[in-house]
Amino acid sequence: MATKIITAPSVEPVSLTEAKDHCRVDGAEFDALFNGVIIPAARESAEHELNRALCTQTRELVLDEFEDELFLFGDPIQSVVSIKYLDSYGVQQTLDPINYTLDKDSSPGCVKVSYGKVWPETYKEMNAVRVQYVCGYGNAAAVPSAIKAWILLAIGTLKAQTETIGDN
Repeated sequence: MATKIITAPSVEPVSLTEAKDHCRVDGAEFDALFNGVIIPAARESAEHELNRALCTQTRELVLDEFEDELFLFGDPIQSVVSIKYLDSYGVQQTLDPINYTLDKDSSPGCVKVSYGKVWPETYKEMNAVRVQYVCGYGNAAAVPSAIKAWILLAIGTLKAQTETIGDN
């Protein structure tokens, strides 16, 4: 089982202005460092620690075969884009959404086969099942303030470390 990011978030939960204000930085000297390294690193660290997606992104769960429940990591889960699988002949098929149910309220979110249905037989090959889904709180304004505060603390720590490296 593997989960990978298909479409990264288009925005960060903390803006450049918020990061610079928190770190008491004026001017544009560190803008590239904040935007290119520090802010994304702080978000990725928060997502990893919390096992959540912060701003909207698309992920893909890859499995060798269907399981009773297909756990989707990166709460909150917004929707399933598609479930594709290799059928018993090795031909890729897209599962009709009527055959599965998304549980967005559980953590982690999961997909279960619909009542009265069964998962289809899959080709006996690695990575035969692929579930693409959209997850995250939405835009930056939807990210809880406690998480944003944690990210700002991480940004401050990372910025302080860059200053330490420069002093050596």
